[in-house]
Amino acid sequence: MRRALEAAATARTRTAPNPWVGAVVVTTDGRVFTGATEPPGQRHAERVALDAAREAGADLTGATVYSTLEPCSHHGRTPPCAEALVAAGVGRVVSAVGDPDPKVAGRGHELLRAAGIRVDQGVLAAEAAEQLAAYLHHRRTGRPYVVLKLAATLDGRTAAADGTSQWITGPEARAEVHRLRAESGAVVVGAGTVRADDPSLTVRHVVGPDPRRVVLGTAPAGAKVHPCTEWRGSLPDLLDHLGADGVLQVLVEGGAKVAASFHRARLVDRYVIHLAPALMGGDDGSAMLSGLGAGTIGDLWRGHIASIRRLGPDLEIQLVPQEHP
Repeated sequence: MRRALEAAATARTRTAPNPWVGAVVVTTDGRVFTGATEPPGQRHAERVALDAAREAGADLTGATVYSTLEPCSHHGRTPPCAEALVAAGVGRVVSAVGDPDPKVAGRGHELLRAAGIRVDQGVLAAEAAEQLAAYLHHRRTGRPYVVLKLAATLDGRTAAADGTSQWITGPEARAEVHRLRAESGAVVVGAGTVRADDPSLTVRHVVGPDPRRVVLGTAPAGAKVHPCTEWRGSLPDLLDHLGADGVLQVLVEGGAKVAASFHRARLVDRYVIHLAPALMGGDDGSAMLSGLGAGTIGDLWRGHIASIRRLGPDLEIQLVPQEHP
């Protein structure tokens, strides 16, 4: 299963709105074949691994297949993977997590068991659920997984008093932001950020697709963010709209006002905070979140630290709400 997770990671930016899945076939004589989901309309991970085994002349009878997600059981742009596994004559399928998509939701496993194939679920489930967090959230809620990115000095300032903010963090942290863009179906900023910084919000420092660009308000004519979606409705309605369009993950890169709006509405699923080894040295710069904070210590918003790592000279902290797994 560990190898299947590694394979899935290679497909992260090319499969949406489908899940990025990895699969490993182990034949009865110990031969190993790996697959990862291809772009939409092409093969899913299980079929890629099965085809690799066939091309090598391997006997699939009684083989064990490890997949990071329950095999699909419905006809979409490709035939069901569960049927392909039955036709191949495998003896056992091990899934890390079940697929909450209403079109699957246990039916893939049921189809396999009905064919006499042993099915096990839960191997490295936490790791797979973390890797597939955006997809699983979308299928359960209909909304994209919201990632809020913040970059600040150690004393919590995102810009100097004159509004300048480029660059607080180093090139490694900025490259990581581009990776997050490549993994996201849409990136959201406020009109104020567009007017102040004129960002393009494209993917440049890593290889990957550009996200759909969404501006809360009106983007000035000639701004680099064009073409973009200009949104004037509520944030919950925006997430419903993007979710219906198949956007699995949204990256929020707005300023303190936009960040605070998503935070206070409890719409953020993961906070990615990049801290530079620098101090603004006063309280006249911009804070990470604008507006009034907790009035008393008992009203603090508290989360769970999911990870901490170094990005060159900077520190990345990933934070999730306490109610999230």
